[in-house]
Amino acid sequence: MIVPERRSSCQAARKAIAVWEVSLAPAQRLAEENLINGIGADGVDALVLRGDAGFGKTTILERVQRAAGGVLLGMEQFADVLAERQPGAIEEAFRDLIEYALASHDLAIVDDLHLIAEVADSCSYPRANLLNAVLTATLAGAREREKKLLFAVNDDVPWPLRRRAYSWRIGNFAPADYETICRGHLGSEAADRLDYSKIHRFAPMLNGHQLRNASVWLRRERELNTDGFIEYLKAQDMASNVEIDEVARVDLKDLKGIDAVIQALEAKIALPFENSELAAELSLKAKRGVLLAGPPGTGKTTVGRALAHRLKGKFFLVDGTMVAGSRDFFSEINRVFDEARRNAPSVIFIDDADVIFEGEGDRGFCRYLLTMMDGLEGASAERVCIIMTAMEPSSMPAAVLRSGRVELWLEMCLPDQESRSEILRNSLSKLSASMGAIDVTLIAAASRGLTGADLKAVVEDGKLLFAYDKVNALPLRKVDDYFLEAIKTVRANRVRYARRKGLQSMDTVRVGFKVD
Repeated sequence: MIVPERRSSCQAARKAIAVWEVSLAPAQRLAEENLINGIGADGVDALVLRGDAGFGKTTILERVQRAAGGVLLGMEQFADVLAERQPGAIEEAFRDLIEYALASHDLAIVDDLHLIAEVADSCSYPRANLLNAVLTATLAGAREREKKLLFAVNDDVPWPLRRRAYSWRIGNFAPADYETICRGHLGSEAADRLDYSKIHRFAPMLNGHQLRNASVWLRRERELNTDGFIEYLKAQDMASNVEIDEVARVDLKDLKGIDAVIQALEAKIALPFENSELAAELSLKAKRGVLLAGPPGTGKTTVGRALAHRLKGKFFLVDGTMVAGSRDFFSEINRVFDEARRNAPSVIFIDDADVIFEGEGDRGFCRYLLTMMDGLEGASAERVCIIMTAMEPSSMPAAVLRSGRVELWLEMCLPDQESRSEILRNSLSKLSASMGAIDVTLIAAASRGLTGADLKAVVEDGKLLFAYDKVNALPLRKVDDYFLEAIKTVRANRVRYARRKGLQSMDTVRVGFKVD
């Protein structure tokens, strides 16, 4: 058997020339230099190139192979070797591929090793750890024959390589990397108009594919500027887990009765996100841990809706749709946090956090959240703001609330009479003139103790009561009476809810009693 080569010699030559002419970004060039130096060093028989998808690992390997010789093996070659065996013979096919390569080359370069490892490490794979055994034997055989191996993976390096190989990681791109990649696809004239530091501050975790795609698409724009480039990134590459079109449109400025909360969110969350120049000048960072605490209906979730529209692709939601303790919960949580780190600076909004923690029996989410809030996941985690809402802060784990983790505690209070008047006036102004004049001051005074959500229910119920009388040809009362009756209904519902909640609490206590 020979190592499969699908390309003709002419195709391979053209490919090699094209690869060599590609301008590498500084972070990529540094990784290339380190690999070439490692291959030339005595006593180094195994090397690993690490990097996230889209950071140019394959391009770097192709350039290394051109400079140092050897053979480059990808998943195409692996699939060809596997096709000659049973589908489950993954480890045997992998070892055959390496053996045949080293039979005629002093250097074998294997791209995308993590794809093979992911299959071999899956929970349903029947031969656990066999790939590690094969890797151990392969490394030992290469050293004995004075051959060299170079592997490319994402961040998860198989343990035989962690133990024996020299490893380099393609670092996160800096503004100079952004400029090199964009310039190669935009052309000099358009590239000279862009402020790469500003683009990097807005989206510091972009990969090469994203930068290339943006540049290829935007190079047709004759008047391309930095703001236009950033707008494209917002639309295409800032991947929130929230469908903004499906979220009710809310603006922070439209929220009534929580002026102090809005001011704090504007100054300590929105400002560092939206004013990148000032943030860079003064080293501003959004608060990493924020708690919005308050009774149901005070607008905590509405604040989340407003932030979702304000931040768009930099807003990520964790709520009751992700059931704590379920089998998919942690995979969903990991995906959300990974995307938030990738789009940092960003906000993760955990709605009803106290309820999520109550439903989480093994406390794994709490430990994960503590790690994130302490910034132990690297620099990208420090640019992720976690906003939690809670009806009962006392139900939150004490470790989450301790000093230094929740840096901003905001109380969502019941609206006062002035705020209730504003909320009611805004809602009632949209009613048909056929209902007649409405005494907003009277209704606001009668609705003392109600939340913003309660007031919305009052308006809706009042309209329904009026419509019922009108449809059934009943005598129409003074329009204010319909809303005053709706207030009584809302109050009665709250009393019934509180009574039922109290009974449930009593039942919970009784469970602990020993019955004689």
